[in-house]
Amino acid sequence: MLGSEGVAVVVDPQRDVSLYIDEAARQGVKIGHIIETHLHADFVSGHRELAERTGGTIYLGARAGATFPHVDVRDGDEIRFGRAVLRFLETPGHTIESVSVAVTDLDRGETPYAVLTGDTLFIGDVGRPDLAPDLTPQQLAGMLFDSLHQKLLPLGDDVEVYPAHGAGSLCGRQMRPERQSTIGKERTLNYALRPQSKEEFVRLLTAELPERPGYFAQDAELNRSGAPSLSEMRPLPELTAIPDGAIVLDTRPSQQFFAGHIPGAVHIALGGQYASFAATILGLDKEIVLVAEDEEHLEESRMRLARVGIERVIGSLKGGMQQWTGPAAEIHQISVEDLRREIADVQIVDVRREGEYAAGHIEGAMLMPLHKLESMTVTLDHDRPIAVHCKGGYRSAIACSLIQRAGFDNVANVMGGFDAWLACGFPEAAVR
Repeated sequence: MLGSEGVAVVVDPQRDVSLYIDEAARQGVKIGHIIETHLHADFVSGHRELAERTGGTIYLGARAGATFPHVDVRDGDEIRFGRAVLRFLETPGHTIESVSVAVTDLDRGETPYAVLTGDTLFIGDVGRPDLAPDLTPQQLAGMLFDSLHQKLLPLGDDVEVYPAHGAGSLCGRQMRPERQSTIGKERTLNYALRPQSKEEFVRLLTAELPERPGYFAQDAELNRSGAPSLSEMRPLPELTAIPDGAIVLDTRPSQQFFAGHIPGAVHIALGGQYASFAATILGLDKEIVLVAEDEEHLEESRMRLARVGIERVIGSLKGGMQQWTGPAAEIHQISVEDLRREIADVQIVDVRREGEYAAGHIEGAMLMPLHKLESMTVTLDHDRPIAVHCKGGYRSAIACSLIQRAGFDNVANVMGGFDAWLACGFPEAAVR
């Protein structure tokens, strides 16, 4: 949010928009403008509700085909309020309609001091070029090269860079943890901006693209029409039994889940990329019953699911696991030392991504990336113990629940994951 002389603009709002309204009130400004740098695929935006609650105008790239009330913007269009000038730059490549916003503070000077880059330029990376259904990744990558070199880099090395995502987003691969950078710093440190031809850039960006989560297309379409207000969400019913066909999503810390959970429950701890993993693994259309530590974490679980478009949460387990009287299942844990001693008798499942596995893995481990795991469990042997690991333990905890749900009883989580294996100095293999 940027404000000047009583007026503010919000750029790429998350779905629960009260934080912007509350902050505007604290700052004594009125939200008059709402900008979407593109149709986001990895989260549901709050632009429609924010406009309804504030009367602000929504601005979006003209090629988006949005169906809600908005203003189409093109290269060179401007918004002026107070001492602020926001100039739109069409920067296609991540998506066809992507725009960046050059920000000028007239009290500082007549030229932009910052640029809001959306998913075009990240800190340490650039946006993935595979989110347009009617264009190839190579075509989008070519557009992205032109956007970077013809629109963003010419702004000047001192111009500050503020992207729409930070490290961990599925829309990039190598983001650094900083929240802000400069054009000059990115020119020096960003692998995608090193001196190279357009053809080399396209090859670099389209080689080994990570698989696009299935929910991305659904979220983009939801954002194209404008998501309904979160105020329309009804209070969750408290359930004492699990309805047929519903999936139990247990969001408690992994140690609590391992100690006892409803058989068949999917476990995704409320931390890290909780909502992204939930959308990738479960999709947006399944009926879900939530299990949480307490009421506060239950509400957080539900809200974070809504942010990615998961709205078919039909209830929560009344009283949580403390009051559950039905059967319960457990998942054991194994140390890396014990795993090494028993390695000949154990099926080791590595749920990291392909690139992580290729860089180094436990000899004999089977690669089953988490996002593909459910379709790969058929290759496992029911009669042999299964030990599951990732890098540090978050993904393997999810994977253990999925493998157990698939009918494998003798499954254990490897404590500390591959990091713990390496910390003990145990050998690793690499794909050659």
